[in-house]
Amino acid sequence: MGPNQVDILMSFRHAVELLRAGEQPVVTGSTRSTVRRLPAPVEATAGDAEALLQVVAYYHATLTESPEALAYLARRKIDDPAAIETFSLGYANRTLGLRLPAKNRKAGAELRGRLGRLGVFRDSGHEHLTGSVVVPVISAKGTVTELYGRKIRDDLRAGTPLHLYLPGPHRGVFNEAGLAGGEVIVTESLIDALTLWCAGFGNVTAAYGTTGFTTDHHEAFAAHRVTRVLIAYDHDRAGDTAAESLAADLAERGIECFRVLLPADSDVNDVAVQARSPRDTLGQLVRSAAFMHKGTARAPGRSRRSAGPAPLPSSAAPSLPDEPVDEPATAPEPPATPVPAPPDLPATALSHDELVIETGPRTWRVRHIPKAAIAGALKVNVMVRAGERFHVDTVDLYSARARSGFCDAAATELRATRDEVTAELGRVLLATEEAQAAAAVPVDAAVPEMTDHERERAMALLEAPDLIDRVAEAFGILGVVGERDSALVAWLTLTSRLSDRPLGAVLQSSSSAGKSTLADAALSLMPTEATVAYSAMTGQALYYLGEADLAHKVLAIAEEEGAARATYALKLLVSEGRLAIAAAGKDPVTGRLVTHTYEVTGPVALLMTTTAAELDDELANRLLVLAVDEGRAQTRAVQAAQRDAETLAGLVARTERTEIVATHTAAQRLLAPVAVVNPHAPMLGFSDRATRHRRDNAKYLGLIRAVALAHQHQRPRRQVGVGGRTVTYIEATSADVACAERLCAHVLGTTVDELAPATRRLLEATRAFAAERHGAPFTRRALREATGMGDTQMKVHLARLVDLEYVVAKGAGPATTYELAAHPYDADRSGPGADRSGLEGDRSGENADRSAIGRLSRRSDGSSSSQLNDHVLDYDERLVGIGRGPVPYDETLFSQLDGPNDPEDADRSGISALRVVGEGAPVAHVGP
Repeated sequence: MGPNQVDILMSFRHAVELLRAGEQPVVTGSTRSTVRRLPAPVEATAGDAEALLQVVAYYHATLTESPEALAYLARRKIDDPAAIETFSLGYANRTLGLRLPAKNRKAGAELRGRLGRLGVFRDSGHEHLTGSVVVPVISAKGTVTELYGRKIRDDLRAGTPLHLYLPGPHRGVFNEAGLAGGEVIVTESLIDALTLWCAGFGNVTAAYGTTGFTTDHHEAFAAHRVTRVLIAYDHDRAGDTAAESLAADLAERGIECFRVLLPADSDVNDVAVQARSPRDTLGQLVRSAAFMHKGTARAPGRSRRSAGPAPLPSSAAPSLPDEPVDEPATAPEPPATPVPAPPDLPATALSHDELVIETGPRTWRVRHIPKAAIAGALKVNVMVRAGERFHVDTVDLYSARARSGFCDAAATELRATRDEVTAELGRVLLATEEAQAAAAVPVDAAVPEMTDHERERAMALLEAPDLIDRVAEAFGILGVVGERDSALVAWLTLTSRLSDRPLGAVLQSSSSAGKSTLADAALSLMPTEATVAYSAMTGQALYYLGEADLAHKVLAIAEEEGAARATYALKLLVSEGRLAIAAAGKDPVTGRLVTHTYEVTGPVALLMTTTAAELDDELANRLLVLAVDEGRAQTRAVQAAQRDAETLAGLVARTERTEIVATHTAAQRLLAPVAVVNPHAPMLGFSDRATRHRRDNAKYLGLIRAVALAHQHQRPRRQVGVGGRTVTYIEATSADVACAERLCAHVLGTTVDELAPATRRLLEATRAFAAERHGAPFTRRALREATGMGDTQMKVHLARLVDLEYVVAKGAGPATTYELAAHPYDADRSGPGADRSGLEGDRSGENADRSAIGRLSRRSDGSSSSQLNDHVLDYDERLVGIGRGPVPYDETLFSQLDGPNDPEDADRSGISALRVVGEGAPVAHVGP
């Protein structure tokens, strides 16, 4: 050996330990020093029990300074500092022997020999648990009864055991303090028990493997009077067999047993490592433990009634509501437990077609549950998840083949047994059926409780003689300016929902004229549970509503254009009160196409708005067409109301709206769908000239029914027997007829007119403009400037007048001029007996009959009821507007019957003098 070489004859690890302790290695040339300068962690005079405690203390200190050991605990999610301290976890890194006296010394030989007999050292002189995390089992008296070691490295040579215990039989019980609650979780290994303890489950202990449940465990269970055990052994063949054996053994000792079902081929620690939140995941598993055995004998010295479960942390899993359990009267009351009955699945319905079900380690989600049950089929989208693994597919739950394929794929993906997945899928099927059945049951909209004060106010309104006037006043408070008749007709239309033949109405005007304000005000007076509102609608949307979703309700559509594709369905719904559609679908059993029928029943009251110049004829003749005043006078009134709304009076009015709306909606809730009989109907007449007047007459009679229905609390209830049944009804009075006819004079004139209200207004303004020009031709621009109408609206309505030959267009392009069309019979209109029944009457001039001409009602002096000749159009060439003036119809739609009343109708003759005056002219005359 050269003079510059130093021969260090001690081991490298020994030198490191010396340096850590602040000592310097001793170098003496070629001679090794036998003096160990490190203090011994185990005293030579210590007894066996004390020596084991000192070894555990040394291993514990070593763990706190070993980054590799702490990293292993973190990977296994058992690095809770409280667990490390409570259970004195340690790490054997081969340094214990370096700190003991040398074996060639007497003290060293004796100490090593004693530690060898305790199992800490092997016969070879090496530490038994070298390279392992050490979990000591310490008794309640503080003595070490067992040491368990788990290797932390994965690169060991083949055959190296990963799990080690001290030689000899297992002794002691891990975490004996956790048995005090009467309910305990038993795991297969100490690592699993540590995992549950770190997740918040303090009532946990461990066996020493599948066959390691010892006599010490039984004695400890008896001493602590354990009454319920949750067995959390590994979910593999060995673990399942051991769990069954242990459960049978404990049951014979009077202990009730449950099985914590883990994923296939997994242990508790595997689940915790894969879970995002071990607390939540393990809590789900514990709470869904499956029942195994009921104790056949009572644990001595302890009443099961007083035994309570070990408390579970709130973060481990959400608590479940207590469910009452029916038991024989002689059975003792079981202790409270977080474990639910096996058939119960905590299911959360997120919507009518989605369900989420927790089954412990797995979460099931079912989507697209059909609302309507189809016999033999239940096709849904199913996803099952366990941690980061999941399987999703569309499956027919009523098909055994489809379920089998889903279970095979899910079991493979989730690493679970097929039997587990199959059992859970069966329970999911039952929960899905329950969810479908619940969705199929019609749920009535919640009706708010009505206070006595609200009921009194509502009844006072319904019993008021001036009910109609108070409704009109409510519209004014809600911000509707003018439009009294249109507002009342809209309100009566919505009220008619309670009739077996409701009305329908459409509010027609140009944009910003106020139709939406009027519609919103009418709807606000209706109960929310009686209103179904849509902004738009697809062509077949109505057919797939629930069968009774629209019965005796209001269907409100914001714009007719948004429901253009559903016009056909709306027409049928208004006319027939029901919809039915046949759709082709696959038979779930045969796979062949079959026909399925979907039906929606009414009756329903329809309310729409539109800016269209022309409505669909088929739809328009089924509805009441309500026009909105677009004249300058109305505009001035609206602007004045807008200014008043900014004042103190406006603030007070807005405050009153809430009470007004509450009173009216409460009144609507007090109305009942009662039948209405009109004893005056045989004496009423209506124009019969046009075929469409058949429907117009029905609207007229329907409006009478609606008025009577609104006054039902002012009418006596009568009954009649029909086929063994008793039918309750009320009768319409002459006042109801008078009110309806006054409103019809306003509405039906517009409804039966071949011109839209805006087009009619343009015609009247054009006539006034042409009269001022003495019939000279005019351009569209000149007419637009005179009337103030926009160019787009002018093009639409003027083209309509040209099409219907009210106006004649001459030329083409920018040079086009217009003039009023001449009518040959204008000269014959002055005489009271003039014949106006010709077909030309529909296209007459200013004084022509534009109503549906039928049997005419004459005054007693023989003069016509028209007052158009006395009407002066309010036209100013500088400020002219297209306002709606008095309706220029010279004849009424309503007339008396040709013959007098029959003798049996004498009791109704009291209404023969009825005169309903509108614009100074009678619109109804009943009787001689």
